[in-house]
Amino acid sequence: MAYLLMFVTLLHLITLAMLFIATMEKSWWVWDGMENSDLWYNCRFDNITGTWLCASTKETEWLQAVQVLMVLSVVFSSVSFLVFLGQLFTMSKGGLFYFTGLCQVFAGLTAFSAALIYTLHKKEILPKSKELTSGHFGYCFILAWVCVPLLLCSGVIYIHLRKKE
Repeated sequence: MAYLLMFVTLLHLITLAMLFIATMEKSWWVWDGMENSDLWYNCRFDNITGTWLCASTKETEWLQAVQVLMVLSVVFSSVSFLVFLGQLFTMSKGGLFYFTGLCQVFAGLTAFSAALIYTLHKKEILPKSKELTSGHFGYCFILAWVCVPLLLCSGVIYIHLRKKE
């Protein structure tokens, strides 16, 4: 049982870190390695100075939806972890981690919704001046999709996990 508890805790921390990286890093869409776009900025690499020049993204309804859903996913997963730690020390023997599991499932569903919206509406979200065919999805977008099944699985594990002493 101790190994399952360590596994679930480690899985939770890994997915929380991946969610945070997917939300904050600048690689949801990449053009030729020199330009990229994320949920917050459009960036271009300047060869002369060797730095990234970033400007805020144009706010569209679809982008705002993705931003809100990804932030909500991080919040749900964080609350889930804090509640899990609290329940671990205060819950009576034999209790189930229902609230923790439901928060994880909600985190997975919000991450799923955000990634799906970005997938289906990238033409409206990305800058109009860029050619979409010359770009591809970046690693943060892929991280968001990888987090979805991990969050849902950990949520189900939490719901079936009983506290034992």
